[in-house]
Amino acid sequence: MANHKSALKRHRQSLKRRARNRVSKTRIKNTVKAVRVAVEEKDTNKAMEALKEASSVLDRAARKNVIHARQAQRRIARLQAAVNKIAE
Repeated sequence: MANHKSALKRHRQSLKRRARNRVSKTRIKNTVKAVRVAVEEKDTNKAMEALKEASSVLDRAARKNVIHARQAQRRIARLQAAVNKIAE
């Protein structure tokens, strides 16, 4: 365990950040899953709505450095491709 005052503070900060990031990552997983489920059901309208929500959540996570910006872009692009495939 940390002994220095600065190391103790660093540990407290890391715990807060971990909790914040876990919430965000769970939200990402749930919204992405909603898009995937809608795509499997071939429900275009539901998929479009879920994609809009998922891209918003991914962009927000990238902005807050929970995930890397390129990872967010890549995941949105892949979801968009999947939705476009069923929209044809």
